[in-house]
Amino acid sequence: MMRRLLIANRGEIAVRIAEGAHRLGIDTVGVYADPDAGAMHTDVVDVAVSLPGSSPNDTYLRGDLLIEAALETGCDAVHPGYGFLAENAEFAQAVMDAGLLWVGPDPDHIRLLGDKVAAKRAAEEAGVETTPAIVVTPGTEPPDDVPMPALVKAAAGGGGRGMRVVRNRSDLAEAIVAASREAESAFGDGSVFVEPFLEKGRHVEVQIIGDRHGNVIHLGERECSIQRRNQKILEEAPSAGITHEMRGTLLRGAVALGRHVGYVGAGTVEFLVGADGAINFLEVNTRLQVEHPVTEAVTGLDLVALQLMVADGEPLPITQDDVTFEGHAIEARVVAEDPSQEWLPSTGTVRSFDIEGDVRVDTGTRAGSQISSDYDSLLAKVIAHGPDRPSAARVLARTLRAARITGVTTNIDTLIAVLSEDEFLAAETPTTYLDDHPAVLDPPGPDGDDRLALLLGAVFATELNDRLADDVTGFAPSGWRNLLTTGQRQLWRDARGEHAVEYVMQGPSAADVWYGPWPQATEDGSLTPDGRRQISVRLFQRSLTGQAVVIDGERRLIGVDLDGNRAHTTGPSGAVTFTRVPRFVAPEFEEAGQGPVSPLPGTVIAVHVTAGQVVQDGEVLMVVEAMKMEHRITAAIPATVADVRYSVGDRVETGDLLVRLEAIARDEDRG
Repeated sequence: MMRRLLIANRGEIAVRIAEGAHRLGIDTVGVYADPDAGAMHTDVVDVAVSLPGSSPNDTYLRGDLLIEAALETGCDAVHPGYGFLAENAEFAQAVMDAGLLWVGPDPDHIRLLGDKVAAKRAAEEAGVETTPAIVVTPGTEPPDDVPMPALVKAAAGGGGRGMRVVRNRSDLAEAIVAASREAESAFGDGSVFVEPFLEKGRHVEVQIIGDRHGNVIHLGERECSIQRRNQKILEEAPSAGITHEMRGTLLRGAVALGRHVGYVGAGTVEFLVGADGAINFLEVNTRLQVEHPVTEAVTGLDLVALQLMVADGEPLPITQDDVTFEGHAIEARVVAEDPSQEWLPSTGTVRSFDIEGDVRVDTGTRAGSQISSDYDSLLAKVIAHGPDRPSAARVLARTLRAARITGVTTNIDTLIAVLSEDEFLAAETPTTYLDDHPAVLDPPGPDGDDRLALLLGAVFATELNDRLADDVTGFAPSGWRNLLTTGQRQLWRDARGEHAVEYVMQGPSAADVWYGPWPQATEDGSLTPDGRRQISVRLFQRSLTGQAVVIDGERRLIGVDLDGNRAHTTGPSGAVTFTRVPRFVAPEFEEAGQGPVSPLPGTVIAVHVTAGQVVQDGEVLMVVEAMKMEHRITAAIPATVADVRYSVGDRVETGDLLVRLEAIARDEDRG
């Protein structure tokens, strides 16, 4: 009987597994790399073991250290979570060879189904609908009969890594090389294959679970079509975009495949459903999925508990007839990325972290957490469950509008925009959804007095901060003058432009405010008409972290996080970051060397140019890997490469000049 469990992972999944194990009376042991010494999951487990080092290769990917930690702390089982070694057959076998229980499928199942080509063959044998896989060799000319558009995929691994969509045959060879390189880096196996790409398809997956007594059941399907870079950001159960007949085909096929291979443990059978109803089997993820909470919400079942029972040799406590479904659940992945900047990852220290509402929040993040480029960008999963899809979407959107996460850039505004968008609400969500709706990547955010209240929250939090920090004249009223001619002025900037505010404090909790461009002097010495909006503002619950702002009798509670010259503001309508424009700006001097800089900390994994080479606008210069994703560094203008600053394997930091370029003079410039 399982008594003590090692969790060979970090972050929110480590927290989730620990909590699930504790509910069954099982003690837990966690592990942590040096940057995770104060991470949330180390507080949730009973014992946390140090893995000296910072990179995944030195810590969470060291199977020998994980097994050693399990044995030394008296564990009798290992749960791999997802990612890292979760689908590594050799690690699973090593765990079993050490006399420990492995919470997952047998190593043979991991090998068989982890190879997408072999998995397709097994699916065909089980009668599951699929398309053929065309095996290709990187660096050689691909076959002429590859259909277009095509999808290049890694034979091992998942999570969108080692995957490329190709629409032009001339791009196929390069896509195969790039996918193979990414697959080798991520999974230690650069094998790739090509299959037809179904346009406007839906990504629908079926959750299955089997035991060692021959039972395999499904727990319904999930739709995960809204993705960026082939990685999911919104998942829901059930799928609202398939017919009853199609659902039956997917569920029967998934169970048939599980029974055909004798599957044990939790697994996800993934399909792509075309706009014409065609069904293509994709792969089997032989682990717990990130999106498993939506299945738990609609079934009322605890997937981690079922995993642990099955690993302990117990039969499933339920049959297929016992599985029922209630309502609709939607999960939003909150990630440290900027959708408006091509999903550029964001690193740094989380200053504040608060997500509250009638929702479930799975997270390993809290105020003070370090977000580094060594790990993926997932901050939290927020799951809403309602009687129907529209109600779940409303609750989730409202929760995200009120969420307060500062210190790193997130995709929350995009998630809110998607959840309120007409075609999403109509369940018209193919895998091309984000490409078809670019407006959701940079939504306008709060408007009108909702936005003005956020701005005034920043203004008066700054006013209060200045008063508290003034050791000399802090006793005097704010803005005191012998002869008052103007109020105090602040100029702020956000994504919409600049915002000018002038105010005169009328006591500690009231102010007269003028909002809008300040009058300007004309050539004859007069001032332009004052078209500013004049507002009487009242302020309550004043603190450096927020206050209640009353505009024309309408009260809004505004949260504020002051970070140097920036103010991160949140309210019921959403969040906006304002940057205060300094009164005096030092001149900036142009650097002698120009060229692209690294957008974030990472590792150089490919260099495509050499000194003296002429490059064109858009040409790839270098590839930097960070947060499990590749970032192509390109030339912005036609230029000559003057200097390549880094080589493959070098570590780079944000702002590092990667390649120094010398612009090529245009004909009109020479004249």
